[in-house]
Amino acid sequence: MSTPAVGVPVAVAVLVVILAGSFTGAFAGLVGFEDGGPLVRWGIPLTRAVHDLAAAGTLGLLLVAGTIVPERASTDRRGTARRIAVVTGSVWTLTATIGLLLSVSNISGIALGDPAYLGQLSQVWAIEYFRVLLIDAVLAAVVTLGAATVRTRGGSTWLAAITLVALAILALVGHAAGAAAHDTAVNSLAVHLIGSLTWVGTLAAILLLWSRLGDALAITVARCSTIFLWCFVAVALSGVVNAAVRVGSLDGLTSRYGMLVLAKVALLVLLALAGWRMRSGIVARLRAAGGTSEGTRGAFAALAIVELGLMGAAVGLGVALSRSAPPLPSQIAADATVALTGYPAPAAPPQGWAWLTTVRIDPLMLAVGLLAIGLYVAAVVRLHRRGDAWSPLRTTCWVLGWLIFLWATNGAPGVYGRLMFSAHMLMHMSIAMLVPVLLVLAAPLTLAARALPARRDKTLGPRELLLATAHSRWMTFWANPVVASINFAGSLYLFYFTSLFELALRTHVGMIVMTVHFLLAGYVFCWCLVGADPGPRRWPPSLRLVLLFVTMSFHAFFGVALLSTARPLAADYFTALDLPWHVDLLADQVAGGALTWGFGEIPMLLLAISVAVVWMRSDEQEARRRDRQADRDDDAELAAYNAELARLGEYYRRRGE
Repeated sequence: MSTPAVGVPVAVAVLVVILAGSFTGAFAGLVGFEDGGPLVRWGIPLTRAVHDLAAAGTLGLLLVAGTIVPERASTDRRGTARRIAVVTGSVWTLTATIGLLLSVSNISGIALGDPAYLGQLSQVWAIEYFRVLLIDAVLAAVVTLGAATVRTRGGSTWLAAITLVALAILALVGHAAGAAAHDTAVNSLAVHLIGSLTWVGTLAAILLLWSRLGDALAITVARCSTIFLWCFVAVALSGVVNAAVRVGSLDGLTSRYGMLVLAKVALLVLLALAGWRMRSGIVARLRAAGGTSEGTRGAFAALAIVELGLMGAAVGLGVALSRSAPPLPSQIAADATVALTGYPAPAAPPQGWAWLTTVRIDPLMLAVGLLAIGLYVAAVVRLHRRGDAWSPLRTTCWVLGWLIFLWATNGAPGVYGRLMFSAHMLMHMSIAMLVPVLLVLAAPLTLAARALPARRDKTLGPRELLLATAHSRWMTFWANPVVASINFAGSLYLFYFTSLFELALRTHVGMIVMTVHFLLAGYVFCWCLVGADPGPRRWPPSLRLVLLFVTMSFHAFFGVALLSTARPLAADYFTALDLPWHVDLLADQVAGGALTWGFGEIPMLLLAISVAVVWMRSDEQEARRRDRQADRDDDAELAAYNAELARLGEYYRRRGE
């Protein structure tokens, strides 16, 4: 069963690449570049097809080994999955390396056998396209070596996470990488790659482990079926966004690129029908039969192979798309603002109601915010349905926190944040200070621990992963109050007074990393002060207050440093912008410094009040504990205290006599 499971999608993907490549000109030389010869032109798409399928298989096997398949004392399913992952990872590493070498030849126009070719390899790290391919090859090697050495569920899960990162990075050089609205195009392609290859890889992993699953087939398929549903939603939504950016209009669907997009849509519809058939019938039959019915197992295997073949075809079409010219050209005539940010500048600076009415949708940030709100509300509804209560105030804090996040990333701060320093600091302070306080007060981990079902077969489900992360050694280190405060306040100085700030402004990845880092740094800092969620042991409330005031003093001093800086930060970047209005960079930086200095008052007040409330509650809990202890032992502690006083009194009375 495993040989067809692997061979069908690979053969289909290669065939689709050949047919689609011939139809679209994917095997032709790149426009604007010289050519490395037919071996290179044909080798790149075919190598990329095998690369994507091997990476998907590695991801699926590690994900299944770490979080899905149960194990018994007499089985070695996880070990088998890791051993097969070493093979698929080796293919991934090899094809990633070959793809890099072929790409250097194709873009430079120097054939592989030319003596001058070796000199071109010295430029690999200097060019972003080659740098991304090199990182992919290195991460593939790391994952492969890890799969050969790790022996734990957690290790397999971490390797799967590294694989996801490697796949997401490839979006930077995909068929959306050069688009106008670059950020949206790259984000949607990254989600599309992760969703589709996770789907392919997880299904392939089931078939590769077919002979070892036995009675674990039913639960494995049921858990993977949930993953397939999430992947389908991610692939469908990201595909719509990416097609809208690259195709542009309905007329673009009549182009060769548009026809490939329509072919992928048709495959997605067929996959949706197959997924519906699996979820509505076969999964239930497998669970009812305990995965032992040969007829049901055969029906699942047949449908899974068909589904895997369709996915292989979709991967092949994706490779052909990455080598085909879209209706909207990748490089468009634009002013400096569009060239640097990917978007035209608004006609005027933000004033008055414009701070609330200006909107430019960032699909990734919008999806993150809405998903976070939806999952939290769904967990609350689940608790209420079984008769458990959950604080409405906590729910309000969570929803409000993510609404502020959405405003900061999709509203005026996000729109103007790469154009004006003051707007950038408003976005930064909202994400790093105000949002984390509200999210921590919502106690999401406590809610998840109560709402998510616990797994009894020692696999790592969502609940187990969250709790294991909260109690891990890494979290114990980062949530140490001293470390958390240094990370929270020190990151400001390191980021803004070095070249990292300008790097984040100029690059899409840099902006995402900045957003994620400061959101997490603020969250962990607030968590160690007022968090109610389970995690590392926290300091007494009195020491937390001291730490809060010390940290916020350093934070306020950062604002003062911005006020007194004589030279604008990231001056080269802001000067290069071709804005339709004038910005005094130094005056705008002073405004940003004043905002930073004053913005901390509200979050600091919320944190101080929360710490005080925690302090009072801890005193009340200690008093109640003592009362319960007194009831149990007839106030033995007080009796012992009175007896000690009586003994001392008798001692001093005798000495007086």
